[in-house]
Amino acid sequence: MGKLYIVPTPVGNLEDMTFRAVNVLKSVDLILAEDTRTSSVLLKHYDIHGRLESHHKFNEHKTVSVIKERILAGMDVALISDAGTPGISDPGFLLVRTCVEEGIEVETLPGATAFVPALVSSGYPCDRFCFEGFLPVKKGRQTRLSELESETRTMIFYESPYRLVKTLEQFAEHFGPERGCSVAREISKKFEEHRRGTLRDVAQWYAAHEPKGEIVIIVEGTPEREKAKEKDKWKKEEKSPEAMDATD
Repeated sequence: MGKLYIVPTPVGNLEDMTFRAVNVLKSVDLILAEDTRTSSVLLKHYDIHGRLESHHKFNEHKTVSVIKERILAGMDVALISDAGTPGISDPGFLLVRTCVEEGIEVETLPGATAFVPALVSSGYPCDRFCFEGFLPVKKGRQTRLSELESETRTMIFYESPYRLVKTLEQFAEHFGPERGCSVAREISKKFEEHRRGTLRDVAQWYAAHEPKGEIVIIVEGTPEREKAKEKDKWKKEEKSPEAMDATD
C-alpha cells in the first residue's frame, strides 16, 4: 500500500517551500495539483519532474475513488494546491477522508498557509481564534454573520478583492463600525500590505484604493464586557413586568 502526502506550497514567495516538501514531491509516483499550469511553475523552479495530474473542486468527486485505488495498489501520491495547505479553503478534505476510511496513511507536511502570518501580524489575540474562511456569497451569509456577532475570539476570513469593501461594510453592520480589523493583502509577496484600523476606516480606505491580490481579513472578537452587557440586558428583559405578563 502506498501513502498520501499533503504538501503545502508557497502562498507568494517561492522560497517559502520547505526542503522536506521538495524532497517528497521528487520522490512520489504522482502529484495531484489544483491547477497544473500554476503548479508547473513551482515544480520547474525546484527541478521536479514527476507525473502531474489535476485534482480540483470540479472533478474531485469523480477522481477520488481512482486515486484511492492507485494508492491501495502501492502508489505514493502527493496533493498540492495552487497556494497554501490543501484542505484549508482548497480541495483536499474529500480525498483525505476517503483515504482515512480505507486505512491509507495520510502524512501532512507543515508549511505555508495564508491566515497564520495575517493573524500573528494583526496585533489581535492569537492564542484562541475562529477560522471562517470564505463566507457564503449569498444564501446563509447574513445568518452566519448574525451568529458571529457574539464571538469573543479573533475571527479570520478569506475574501476576494472584488468583494472586500462590501464585506467590510457588512461586518461593520453586524459587529459595529468601531470594531477593530486588519486586512492582509498579498502575503509573502513583493507588495505585501497590512491595513489596520476600525471596520469603518478600513472599508473607506479600500473604497478609495482598489485592492488587488489574495485577501485575509482579521476581525477583533467581541469584548467580553460587551457580551456580558448583552447577557444582563437579556436577563432584565426576561424579568421585566411586560415579559412576565406575556407568560401569564
